[in-house]
Amino acid sequence: MWIGTLSLDLLLGDVHSLKEKRSVVRPIVAELRRRFSLSVAETGHLDLHRRAEIGMAVVAADRAHCVEVLRACEQLVAGRPEVEILAARERCLAEDDTEGHPHMPAGTPD
Repeated sequence: MWIGTLSLDLLLGDVHSLKEKRSVVRPIVAELRRRFSLSVAETGHLDLHRRAEIGMAVVAADRAHCVEVLRACEQLVAGRPEVEILAARERCLAEDDTEGHPHMPAGTPD
């Protein structure tokens, strides 16, 4: 199992309030979720009206599929004229790379 994550730091165009920011960011988040069936949310710069960070994650059987989906997501956002990508951080982890305990049933002491 592979876990791929992508964080996009965005500069928003002609936006002058948090309300206008929501009207730009929410449709992007919804389209990513709908087109790629992945987990996605606004994850940073929540109090700034011209900046946004969108984070997303995908789980797949192989690394190549994670990379393919995340690159397609980045291209979709890059194609939106109302935003500019300032930075993109992509990471793919194999199940063995994750830290922590194996799954334990609820109520089981560590």
